[in-house]
Amino acid sequence: MSNYQGSCLCGAVTFSIKGQFDSFYLCYCSHCQKDSGSAHAANLFSQSAVLHWNSGLDAVTTFNLPGSRHSKSFCKHCGSAVPGSEIPGVLMVPAGSLDCEIDIIPTARIFTARQHSWVQSINNSREYAELPDDSADE
Repeated sequence: MSNYQGSCLCGAVTFSIKGQFDSFYLCYCSHCQKDSGSAHAANLFSQSAVLHWNSGLDAVTTFNLPGSRHSKSFCKHCGSAVPGSEIPGVLMVPAGSLDCEIDIIPTARIFTARQHSWVQSINNSREYAELPDDSADE
């Protein structure tokens, strides 16, 4: 059994998870692009892991997109995604909300037909270990 710790950006919400993740999806659907503000969402799923809110449960709010199974739980103070799920019996954990390493690699990339054309060139982009200074592009 694994133990994971996580939090939101402002630290108001903290949580722990006991158990294993069943899958790890990088989702390129338009809903995930909109609510992540990025090319895709990176979400872990488990049917058996147990979530415990250590602090800030009163700061957690959930948006359920009408007419869909899409939902997003987040901290009402900083907007960071936190665990939740609209699918009964399934815990969904945004991978970036964890404060520790995970022992699962992405299971699959889904809804790739909806990914932006620039996603294909990400691996060809420059890499920096930290934020580059202005002189790096000269």
